[in-house]
Amino acid sequence: MLITEILSRNGRMYADEIALIERDPEINSRREISWRVFDQEANRFANALIACGVRKGDRVLHLMMNSLEWLPCYFGVLRSGAIVAPLNFRFESEIIQASNDIVEARVLLFGPEFIERICEVKAALDRTIEHYIYIGPERLCPDFAVDYACFVDGEDSGSPQLAIDLMDDAALYFTSGTTGLPKAVSLTHRNLEHACYVENQHHRQTHEDNFLCIPPLYHTGAKMHWFGNFLVGAKAVLLKGARPDWVLKAVSEEQATIVWLLVPWAHDILIAWENGDIDFGRYKLDQWRLMHIGAQPVPPNLIKAWRKLFPHHEYDTNYGLTESTGPGCLHLGLGNTHKIGSIGKPGFDWEACIVDDSNCQLPPGEPGELIVKGPGVMRGYYRNPEATREALRDGWLHTGDIAMTDTEGFIWLVDRKKDLIITGGENVSPVEVEHFFMEHPHIQDVAVIGTPDQRLGEIVTAIIQLKPGCDMTDEEATVFAQRLPKYKRPRCIHFDLIPRNATGKIEKPKLRERYGVLLPA
Repeated sequence: MLITEILSRNGRMYADEIALIERDPEINSRREISWRVFDQEANRFANALIACGVRKGDRVLHLMMNSLEWLPCYFGVLRSGAIVAPLNFRFESEIIQASNDIVEARVLLFGPEFIERICEVKAALDRTIEHYIYIGPERLCPDFAVDYACFVDGEDSGSPQLAIDLMDDAALYFTSGTTGLPKAVSLTHRNLEHACYVENQHHRQTHEDNFLCIPPLYHTGAKMHWFGNFLVGAKAVLLKGARPDWVLKAVSEEQATIVWLLVPWAHDILIAWENGDIDFGRYKLDQWRLMHIGAQPVPPNLIKAWRKLFPHHEYDTNYGLTESTGPGCLHLGLGNTHKIGSIGKPGFDWEACIVDDSNCQLPPGEPGELIVKGPGVMRGYYRNPEATREALRDGWLHTGDIAMTDTEGFIWLVDRKKDLIITGGENVSPVEVEHFFMEHPHIQDVAVIGTPDQRLGEIVTAIIQLKPGCDMTDEEATVFAQRLPKYKRPRCIHFDLIPRNATGKIEKPKLRERYGVLLPA
Protein backbone atom coordinates (compact mmCIF):
# COMPACT_ATOMS: atom_id res chain seq x y z
CA MET A 1 0.00 0.00 0.00
CA LEU A 2 1.37 3.43 -0.94
CA ILE A 3 1.97 5.67 2.07
CA THR A 4 -0.32 8.20 0.40
CA GLU A 5 -3.04 5.51 0.54
CA ILE A 6 -2.28 4.92 4.22
CA LEU A 7 -2.96 8.62 4.78
CA SER A 8 -6.27 8.34 2.89
CA ARG A 9 -7.27 5.38 5.06
CA ASN A 10 -6.40 7.28 8.24
CA GLY A 11 -8.45 10.22 7.00
CA ARG A 12 -11.46 7.92 6.59
CA MET A 13 -11.08 5.74 9.68
CA TYR A 14 -9.91 8.33 12.21
CA ALA A 15 -11.33 11.45 10.56
CA ASP A 16 -11.76 13.76 13.54
CA GLU A 17 -9.08 12.25 15.77
CA ILE A 18 -5.90 14.24 16.31
CA ALA A 19 -3.14 13.33 13.88
CA LEU A 20 -0.46 15.92 14.59
CA ILE A 21 0.26 18.37 17.39
CA GLU A 22 2.85 21.14 17.16
CA ARG A 23 4.31 22.54 20.38
CA ASP A 24 6.60 25.55 20.41
CA PRO A 25 7.62 26.18 24.06
CA GLU A 26 9.62 29.26 23.06
CA ILE A 27 6.40 31.16 22.32
CA ASN A 28 4.05 28.97 24.38
CA SER A 29 2.18 27.85 21.26
CA ARG A 30 0.23 24.65 20.61
CA ARG A 31 -1.57 23.74 17.37
CA GLU A 32 -3.17 20.52 16.14
CA ILE A 33 -4.82 19.00 13.08
CA SER A 34 -7.03 15.95 12.60
CA TRP A 35 -6.42 13.08 10.22
CA ARG A 36 -9.19 14.42 7.95
CA VAL A 37 -7.56 17.85 7.73
CA PHE A 38 -4.10 16.30 7.24
CA ASP A 39 -5.47 14.25 4.33
CA GLN A 40 -7.36 17.15 2.78
CA GLU A 41 -4.46 19.60 3.05
CA ALA A 42 -2.17 17.11 1.32
CA ASN A 43 -4.74 16.81 -1.47
CA ARG A 44 -5.14 20.57 -1.84
CA PHE A 45 -1.39 21.05 -2.20
CA ALA A 46 -1.14 18.15 -4.67
CA ASN A 47 -3.96 19.55 -6.79
CA ALA A 48 -2.42 23.03 -6.71
CA LEU A 49 0.93 21.63 -7.89
CA ILE A 50 -0.76 19.75 -10.73
CA ALA A 51 -2.75 22.86 -11.68
CA CYS A 52 0.44 24.91 -12.06
CA GLY A 53 1.95 22.34 -14.42
CA VAL A 54 3.88 20.00 -12.12
CA ARG A 55 3.98 16.54 -13.67
CA LYS A 56 4.89 13.06 -12.54
CA GLY A 57 8.62 12.81 -11.98
CA ASP A 58 9.21 16.56 -11.54
CA ARG A 59 11.21 17.55 -8.48
CA VAL A 60 10.05 19.79 -5.63
CA LEU A 61 12.53 21.19 -3.08
CA HIS A 62 11.08 21.25 0.45
CA LEU A 63 12.91 23.66 2.76
CA MET A 64 11.07 24.16 6.04
CA MET A 65 11.62 23.99 9.76
CA ASN A 66 9.53 21.44 11.65
CA SER A 67 5.93 22.63 11.72
CA LEU A 68 2.35 21.46 11.48
CA GLU A 69 2.48 22.14 7.72
CA TRP A 70 5.64 20.13 7.03
CA LEU A 71 4.09 16.68 6.63
CA PRO A 72 0.90 17.65 4.73
CA CYS A 73 3.13 19.46 2.21
CA TYR A 74 5.44 16.44 1.96
CA PHE A 75 2.52 14.12 1.29
CA GLY A 76 1.04 16.64 -1.13
CA VAL A 77 4.15 16.45 -3.30
CA LEU A 78 4.01 12.65 -3.24
CA ARG A 79 0.35 12.68 -4.25
CA SER A 80 1.07 14.97 -7.17
CA GLY A 81 3.38 12.31 -8.60
CA ALA A 82 6.35 14.63 -8.20
CA ILE A 83 9.51 13.71 -6.29
CA VAL A 84 9.98 15.51 -2.97
CA ALA A 85 13.49 16.62 -1.99
CA PRO A 86 13.65 17.76 1.66
CA LEU A 87 16.62 20.00 2.40
CA ASN A 88 18.63 20.20 5.59
CA PHE A 89 17.61 23.44 7.31
CA ARG A 90 21.29 24.09 8.05
CA PHE A 91 22.23 24.17 4.38
CA GLU A 92 23.81 27.49 3.50
CA SER A 93 22.91 29.24 0.27
CA GLU A 94 25.66 27.66 -1.82
CA ILE A 95 24.64 24.14 -0.72
CA ILE A 96 21.00 24.90 -1.50
CA GLN A 97 22.16 25.89 -4.97
CA ALA A 98 24.37 22.78 -5.30
CA SER A 99 21.45 20.59 -4.27
CA ASN A 100 19.26 22.11 -6.94
CA ASP A 101 22.03 21.74 -9.50
CA ILE A 102 21.65 17.99 -8.91
CA VAL A 103 17.87 17.62 -8.80
CA GLU A 104 16.84 20.52 -11.10
CA ALA A 105 13.59 21.18 -9.28
CA ARG A 106 10.69 23.11 -10.80
CA VAL A 107 9.26 24.17 -7.42
CA LEU A 108 10.81 25.42 -4.19
CA LEU A 109 8.64 25.39 -1.05
CA PHE A 110 10.27 27.36 1.75
CA GLY A 111 9.71 28.97 5.15
CA PRO A 112 10.58 32.49 6.34
CA GLU A 113 13.87 31.37 7.89
CA PHE A 114 15.34 30.78 4.43
CA ILE A 115 14.42 33.96 2.54
CA GLU A 116 17.87 35.52 2.83
CA ARG A 117 19.68 32.33 1.80
CA ILE A 118 17.42 31.88 -1.21
CA CYS A 119 17.86 35.49 -2.29
CA GLU A 120 21.65 35.04 -2.27
CA VAL A 121 21.47 32.33 -4.97
CA LYS A 122 18.12 33.05 -6.59
CA ALA A 123 19.68 33.92 -9.95
CA ALA A 124 21.18 30.42 -10.11
CA LEU A 125 18.00 28.77 -8.80
CA ASP A 126 15.97 30.54 -11.50
CA ARG A 127 17.64 28.27 -14.05
CA THR A 128 15.13 25.54 -13.12
CA ILE A 129 12.78 26.87 -10.42
CA GLU A 130 9.54 28.13 -11.95
CA HIS A 131 7.46 28.45 -8.77
CA TYR A 132 8.62 29.75 -5.38
CA ILE A 133 6.00 28.90 -2.75
CA TYR A 134 6.36 30.64 0.61
CA ILE A 135 4.76 29.27 3.78
CA GLY A 136 4.78 31.50 6.85
CA PRO A 137 3.51 34.90 8.04
CA GLU A 138 1.97 36.56 4.96
CA ARG A 139 3.61 39.92 5.70
CA LEU A 140 7.06 38.35 5.19
CA CYS A 141 6.32 36.77 1.81
CA PRO A 142 8.97 38.00 -0.67
CA ASP A 143 7.92 39.54 -3.98
CA PHE A 144 9.29 36.65 -6.03
CA ALA A 145 7.14 34.03 -4.24
CA VAL A 146 3.46 33.16 -3.94
CA ASP A 147 2.01 32.78 -0.47
CA TYR A 148 1.02 29.19 0.31
CA ALA A 149 -2.53 30.12 1.34
CA CYS A 150 -3.06 31.83 -2.02
CA PHE A 151 -1.42 28.95 -3.86
CA VAL A 152 -3.89 26.37 -2.53
CA ASP A 153 -6.91 28.68 -2.32
CA GLY A 154 -9.92 27.17 -4.05
CA GLU A 155 -8.22 23.83 -4.78
CA ASP A 156 -10.20 20.60 -4.48
CA SER A 157 -9.58 18.67 -1.23
CA GLY A 158 -10.25 15.35 -2.99
CA SER A 159 -7.44 13.00 -3.94
CA PRO A 160 -5.89 13.59 -7.38
CA GLN A 161 -6.78 10.86 -9.88
CA LEU A 162 -3.18 9.96 -10.62
CA ALA A 163 -1.73 6.49 -11.05
CA ILE A 164 1.35 5.97 -8.86
CA ASP A 165 3.23 2.67 -8.68
CA LEU A 166 5.11 1.34 -5.67
CA MET A 167 8.32 1.33 -7.68
CA ASP A 168 7.98 4.95 -8.81
CA ASP A 169 10.53 7.44 -7.51
CA ALA A 170 9.19 9.25 -4.45
CA ALA A 171 11.90 11.23 -2.65
CA LEU A 172 15.45 12.53 -2.81
CA TYR A 173 17.31 12.87 0.48
CA PHE A 174 20.69 14.53 0.78
CA THR A 175 23.52 12.87 2.69
CA SER A 176 26.25 15.48 2.97
CA GLY A 177 25.32 17.30 6.20
CA THR A 178 26.09 21.01 6.31
CA THR A 179 29.23 21.26 4.18
CA GLY A 180 30.67 19.68 1.07
CA LEU A 181 28.94 18.64 -2.13
CA PRO A 182 25.69 16.80 -1.43
CA LYS A 183 24.69 13.41 -2.80
CA ALA A 184 20.99 12.80 -3.41
CA VAL A 185 19.67 9.40 -2.30
CA SER A 186 16.81 8.25 -4.52
CA LEU A 187 14.02 6.48 -2.63
CA THR A 188 10.93 4.84 -4.13
CA HIS A 189 7.37 4.64 -2.84
CA ARG A 190 8.20 1.01 -2.00
CA ASN A 191 11.12 2.16 0.15
CA LEU A 192 8.87 4.52 2.10
CA GLU A 193 6.11 1.95 2.51
CA HIS A 194 8.56 -0.66 3.81
CA ALA A 195 9.87 1.81 6.42
CA CYS A 196 6.35 1.99 7.90
CA TYR A 197 6.24 -1.76 8.47
CA VAL A 198 9.81 -1.98 9.75
CA GLU A 199 9.22 0.62 12.46
CA ASN A 200 5.85 -0.83 13.48
CA GLN A 201 7.24 -4.36 13.66
CA HIS A 202 10.12 -3.22 15.84
CA HIS A 203 8.28 -1.03 18.33
CA ARG A 204 4.75 -2.45 18.30
CA GLN A 205 2.90 0.83 17.93
CA THR A 206 -0.87 0.65 18.36
CA HIS A 207 -3.53 3.24 17.64
CA GLU A 208 -3.30 4.32 21.31
CA ASP A 209 0.38 5.31 21.12
CA ASN A 210 1.62 8.88 20.89
CA PHE A 211 5.05 9.55 19.38
CA LEU A 212 6.99 12.61 20.50
CA CYS A 213 9.10 13.78 17.55
CA ILE A 214 11.92 16.24 18.20
CA PRO A 215 14.53 15.74 15.42
CA PRO A 216 14.22 17.55 12.07
CA LEU A 217 11.72 16.05 9.66
CA TYR A 218 13.99 16.60 6.66
CA HIS A 219 16.01 13.64 7.97
CA THR A 220 14.85 10.09 7.31
CA GLY A 221 15.43 9.12 10.96
CA ALA A 222 12.73 11.28 12.54
CA LYS A 223 10.11 10.71 9.86
CA MET A 224 10.64 6.98 9.48
CA HIS A 225 10.29 6.47 13.24
CA TRP A 226 7.02 8.39 13.07
CA PHE A 227 5.95 6.04 10.27
CA GLY A 228 5.28 3.32 12.87
CA ASN A 229 2.55 5.47 14.42
CA PHE A 230 1.37 6.68 11.02
CA LEU A 231 0.72 3.10 9.91
CA VAL A 232 -1.87 2.58 12.67
CA GLY A 233 -3.35 6.09 12.70
CA ALA A 234 -1.76 7.01 16.04
CA LYS A 235 -1.05 10.63 16.91
CA ALA A 236 2.30 12.38 17.09
CA VAL A 237 3.65 15.54 18.70
CA LEU A 238 6.16 17.77 16.91
CA LEU A 239 8.19 19.48 19.63
CA LYS A 240 10.27 22.51 18.70
CA GLY A 241 13.24 22.32 21.01
CA ALA A 242 14.92 19.68 23.15
CA ARG A 243 15.40 21.31 26.55
CA PRO A 244 14.85 18.66 29.27
CA ASP A 245 11.95 20.54 30.87
CA TRP A 246 10.31 21.03 27.47
CA VAL A 247 10.62 17.33 26.68
CA LEU A 248 9.24 16.20 30.03
CA LYS A 249 6.40 18.72 29.93
CA ALA A 250 5.39 17.58 26.45
CA VAL A 251 5.51 13.91 27.46
CA SER A 252 3.40 14.69 30.53
CA GLU A 253 0.79 17.01 29.00
CA GLU A 254 0.37 15.14 25.72
CA GLN A 255 0.69 11.72 27.36
CA ALA A 256 3.39 10.61 24.93
CA THR A 257 4.24 6.92 25.04
CA ILE A 258 7.25 6.78 22.70
CA VAL A 259 10.17 9.20 22.49
CA TRP A 260 13.12 8.92 20.16
CA LEU A 261 16.08 10.82 21.59
CA LEU A 262 19.52 11.72 20.37
CA VAL A 263 22.44 11.03 22.69
CA PRO A 264 22.98 14.70 23.73
CA TRP A 265 19.31 15.14 24.65
CA ALA A 266 19.28 11.99 26.78
CA HIS A 267 22.46 13.22 28.49
CA ASP A 268 20.85 16.58 29.20
CA ILE A 269 17.86 14.91 30.89
CA LEU A 270 20.17 12.76 33.02
CA ILE A 271 22.30 15.75 34.00
CA ALA A 272 19.17 17.70 34.98
CA TRP A 273 18.21 14.73 37.17
CA GLU A 274 21.68 14.40 38.72
CA ASN A 275 21.87 18.11 39.51
CA GLY A 276 18.33 18.35 40.83
CA ASP A 277 17.50 21.02 38.26
CA ILE A 278 14.09 19.49 37.51
CA ASP A 279 11.43 18.13 39.85
CA PHE A 280 10.48 14.93 38.01
CA GLY A 281 7.55 14.50 40.40
CA ARG A 282 5.77 17.40 38.65
CA TYR A 283 5.30 15.37 35.49
CA LYS A 284 3.01 12.47 34.59
CA LEU A 285 5.40 10.04 32.96
CA ASP A 286 4.06 6.59 33.80
CA GLN A 287 2.57 6.10 30.33
CA TRP A 288 5.98 6.68 28.65
CA ARG A 289 6.80 3.10 27.65
CA LEU A 290 9.66 3.29 25.14
CA MET A 291 12.81 5.38 24.77
CA HIS A 292 14.94 4.59 21.78
CA ILE A 293 18.06 6.14 20.33
CA GLY A 294 19.66 6.18 16.92
CA ALA A 295 21.76 8.29 14.55
CA GLN A 296 25.06 7.73 16.38
CA PRO A 297 26.83 5.21 18.66
CA VAL A 298 25.23 5.05 22.10
CA PRO A 299 27.49 4.93 25.19
CA PRO A 300 26.40 1.89 27.26
CA ASN A 301 26.75 3.80 30.54
CA LEU A 302 24.16 6.32 29.32
CA ILE A 303 21.52 3.61 28.99
CA LYS A 304 22.46 2.09 32.35
CA ALA A 305 21.94 5.50 33.98
CA TRP A 306 18.69 5.98 32.06
CA ARG A 307 17.28 2.71 33.33
CA LYS A 308 17.97 3.80 36.89
CA LEU A 309 15.86 6.90 36.30
CA PHE A 310 13.19 5.12 34.23
CA PRO A 311 13.30 1.42 35.21
CA HIS A 312 9.97 0.65 33.50
CA HIS A 313 11.09 1.90 30.07
CA GLU A 314 11.64 -0.46 27.20
CA TYR A 315 14.76 0.44 25.27
CA ASP A 316 15.94 -0.01 21.71
CA THR A 317 18.71 1.37 19.58
CA ASN A 318 18.42 1.59 15.84
CA TYR A 319 20.99 1.60 13.08
CA GLY A 320 20.35 2.88 9.61
CA LEU A 321 21.39 5.19 6.83
CA THR A 322 19.64 7.54 4.47
CA GLU A 323 20.55 4.94 1.82
CA SER A 324 18.52 2.33 3.74
CA THR A 325 15.48 4.62 4.06
CA GLY A 326 16.47 5.59 7.54
CA PRO A 327 16.64 3.52 10.74
CA GLY A 328 15.80 -0.09 11.26
CA CYS A 329 17.96 -2.16 8.93
CA LEU A 330 19.50 -3.24 12.23
CA HIS A 331 18.16 -2.77 15.73
CA LEU A 332 18.94 -4.05 19.20
CA GLY A 333 15.39 -5.26 19.83
CA LEU A 334 13.16 -4.79 22.86
CA GLY A 335 14.30 -6.88 25.79
CA ASN A 336 17.93 -7.24 24.73
CA THR A 337 19.37 -4.89 27.33
CA HIS A 338 22.06 -7.48 28.11
CA LYS A 339 23.54 -6.45 24.75
CA ILE A 340 23.54 -2.68 25.29
CA GLY A 341 26.30 -1.23 23.15
CA SER A 342 25.47 -3.48 20.21
CA ILE A 343 23.49 -2.17 17.22
CA GLY A 344 21.64 -5.48 17.24
CA LYS A 345 20.56 -7.81 14.50
CA PRO A 346 18.98 -7.36 11.05
CA GLY A 347 15.59 -5.68 11.27
CA PHE A 348 12.28 -6.79 9.80
CA ASP A 349 12.84 -8.12 6.26
CA TRP A 350 16.54 -7.16 6.33
CA GLU A 351 19.78 -9.12 5.92
CA ALA A 352 23.24 -8.09 7.11
CA CYS A 353 26.76 -9.41 6.69
CA ILE A 354 30.32 -8.47 7.72
CA VAL A 355 32.79 -8.75 4.84
CA ASP A 356 36.48 -8.16 4.13
CA ASP A 357 37.94 -6.11 1.30
CA SER A 358 37.39 -9.05 -1.07
CA ASN A 359 33.71 -9.18 -0.13
CA CYS A 360 34.11 -12.50 1.70
CA GLN A 361 32.04 -13.04 4.85
CA LEU A 362 34.02 -12.82 8.07
CA PRO A 363 33.55 -15.02 11.15
CA PRO A 364 32.42 -13.70 14.56
CA GLY A 365 34.96 -11.41 16.21
CA GLU A 366 36.59 -10.33 12.94
CA PRO A 367 35.98 -6.65 12.06
CA GLY A 368 35.01 -5.80 8.50
CA GLU A 369 32.60 -3.70 6.49
CA LEU A 370 28.91 -3.96 7.33
CA ILE A 371 26.70 -4.56 4.30
CA VAL A 372 22.90 -4.78 4.32
CA LYS A 373 20.19 -5.96 1.97
CA GLY A 374 16.42 -5.46 1.99
CA PRO A 375 13.42 -3.62 0.54
CA GLY A 376 14.61 -0.35 2.09
CA VAL A 377 17.80 -0.13 0.04
CA MET A 378 17.83 3.00 -2.09
CA ARG A 379 17.44 2.98 -5.86
CA GLY A 380 20.79 4.76 -6.04
CA TYR A 381 22.44 8.15 -5.87
CA TYR A 382 20.51 10.44 -8.19
CA ARG A 383 22.50 11.23 -11.34
CA ASN A 384 25.66 9.77 -9.77
CA PRO A 385 26.28 6.34 -11.34
CA GLU A 386 29.86 6.05 -10.07
CA ALA A 387 28.86 6.51 -6.42
CA THR A 388 25.92 4.16 -6.95
CA ARG A 389 28.16 1.40 -8.34
CA GLU A 390 30.47 1.81 -5.36
CA ALA A 391 27.66 1.60 -2.79
CA LEU A 392 25.39 -1.01 -4.40
CA ARG A 393 26.87 -4.34 -5.40
CA ASP A 394 24.79 -7.43 -6.17
CA GLY A 395 21.85 -5.93 -4.27
CA TRP A 396 23.90 -5.26 -1.14
CA LEU A 397 24.37 -1.76 0.28
CA HIS A 398 27.95 -1.17 1.41
CA THR A 399 27.62 1.06 4.45
CA GLY A 400 31.22 2.16 4.93
CA ASP A 401 30.91 1.20 8.61
CA ILE A 402 33.29 -1.21 10.28
CA ALA A 403 31.55 -3.73 12.54
CA MET A 404 31.79 -7.29 13.84
CA THR A 405 29.41 -9.95 15.07
CA ASP A 406 29.56 -11.82 18.36
CA THR A 407 28.85 -15.52 18.81
CA GLU A 408 25.13 -14.81 19.33
CA GLY A 409 24.80 -12.92 16.06
CA PHE A 410 24.63 -9.42 17.54
CA ILE A 411 26.50 -6.80 15.55
CA TRP A 412 28.83 -4.31 17.18
CA LEU A 413 29.80 -1.10 15.44
CA VAL A 414 33.53 -0.41 15.45
CA ASP A 415 33.57 2.85 13.50
CA ARG A 416 33.28 4.52 10.14
CA LYS A 417 35.98 3.39 7.74
CA LYS A 418 37.03 6.99 7.24
CA ASP A 419 37.13 7.68 11.01
CA LEU A 420 39.43 4.82 12.03
CA ILE A 421 42.70 6.12 13.43
CA ILE A 422 45.89 4.41 12.26
CA THR A 423 48.64 5.27 14.71
CA GLY A 424 52.03 3.61 14.36
CA GLY A 425 50.41 0.85 12.29
CA GLU A 426 47.74 0.11 14.90
CA ASN A 427 44.02 0.63 14.22
CA VAL A 428 42.14 2.55 16.90
CA SER A 429 38.36 2.87 17.00
CA PRO A 430 37.32 6.36 18.09
CA VAL A 431 33.96 4.99 19.26
CA GLU A 432 35.67 2.62 21.70
CA VAL A 433 37.74 5.42 23.20
CA GLU A 434 34.71 7.75 23.32
CA HIS A 435 32.67 5.13 25.20
CA PHE A 436 35.55 4.68 27.64
CA PHE A 437 35.74 8.39 28.49
CA MET A 438 31.96 8.66 28.81
CA GLU A 439 32.23 6.51 31.94
CA HIS A 440 33.85 9.43 33.78
CA PRO A 441 31.23 11.19 35.93
CA HIS A 442 32.49 14.68 35.01
CA ILE A 443 32.31 14.20 31.23
CA GLN A 444 29.19 15.19 29.33
CA ASP A 445 30.40 14.53 25.78
CA VAL A 446 33.58 13.49 24.00
CA ALA A 447 34.89 13.19 20.47
CA VAL A 448 38.00 11.28 19.45
CA ILE A 449 39.79 12.01 16.18
CA GLY A 450 43.12 11.27 14.58
CA THR A 451 45.44 14.23 14.11
CA PRO A 452 48.60 14.21 11.94
CA ASP A 453 51.93 13.19 13.43
CA GLN A 454 55.23 12.99 11.49
CA ARG A 455 56.45 9.87 13.27
CA LEU A 456 53.27 7.85 13.88
CA GLY A 457 51.17 9.10 11.00
CA GLU A 458 48.30 9.93 13.35
CA ILE A 459 47.85 10.24 17.07
CA VAL A 460 44.72 9.78 19.13
CA THR A 461 43.27 13.16 20.10
CA ALA A 462 40.35 13.58 22.51
CA ILE A 463 38.10 16.63 22.70
CA ILE A 464 36.24 16.59 26.02
CA GLN A 465 33.14 18.55 26.98
CA LEU A 466 32.67 18.67 30.75
CA LYS A 467 29.37 18.72 32.57
CA PRO A 468 28.37 22.17 33.91
CA GLY A 469 30.20 22.95 37.11
CA CYS A 470 32.75 20.14 36.71
CA ASP A 471 36.51 20.49 36.39
CA MET A 472 39.22 18.28 34.95
CA THR A 473 42.84 18.84 34.00
CA ASP A 474 44.87 17.29 31.19
CA GLU A 475 46.75 15.30 33.81
CA GLU A 476 43.55 13.93 35.35
CA ALA A 477 42.25 12.88 31.95
CA THR A 478 45.58 11.22 31.16
CA VAL A 479 45.55 9.31 34.43
CA PHE A 480 41.97 8.18 33.78
CA ALA A 481 43.05 6.87 30.36
CA GLN A 482 45.70 4.56 31.87
CA ARG A 483 43.18 1.69 31.79
CA LEU A 484 43.27 1.80 28.00
CA PRO A 485 45.97 -0.05 26.04
CA LYS A 486 48.85 2.33 25.50
CA TYR A 487 48.33 2.80 21.75
CA LYS A 488 44.67 3.76 22.32
CA ARG A 489 45.38 6.44 24.90
CA PRO A 490 44.95 10.04 23.72
CA ARG A 491 48.28 11.79 23.32
CA CYS A 492 46.55 15.13 22.95
CA ILE A 493 43.56 16.35 24.97
CA HIS A 494 41.45 19.47 24.46
CA PHE A 495 38.53 20.78 26.50
CA ASP A 496 35.87 22.26 24.28
CA LEU A 497 32.22 22.02 23.24
CA ILE A 498 31.45 19.07 20.97
CA PRO A 499 29.77 20.20 17.74
CA ARG A 500 26.90 17.96 16.68
CA ASN A 501 24.63 18.34 13.69
CA ALA A 502 20.83 18.46 13.78
CA THR A 503 20.61 14.67 13.92
CA GLY A 504 23.08 14.32 16.79
CA LYS A 505 26.16 13.14 14.90
CA ILE A 506 29.51 14.57 15.98
CA GLU A 507 30.79 16.95 13.31
CA LYS A 508 34.29 15.50 13.18
CA PRO A 509 35.36 17.38 10.03
CA LYS A 510 35.02 20.61 12.03
CA LEU A 511 37.15 19.17 14.84
CA ARG A 512 39.79 17.91 12.40
CA GLU A 513 39.95 21.36 10.87
CA ARG A 514 40.23 22.97 14.30
CA TYR A 515 42.75 20.59 15.86
CA GLY A 516 44.43 18.78 12.97
CA VAL A 517 47.76 20.52 13.35
CA LEU A 518 50.84 18.57 12.28
CA LEU A 519 53.00 18.00 15.34
CA PRO A 520 56.81 18.07 15.20
CA ALA A 521 58.66 14.75 15.18
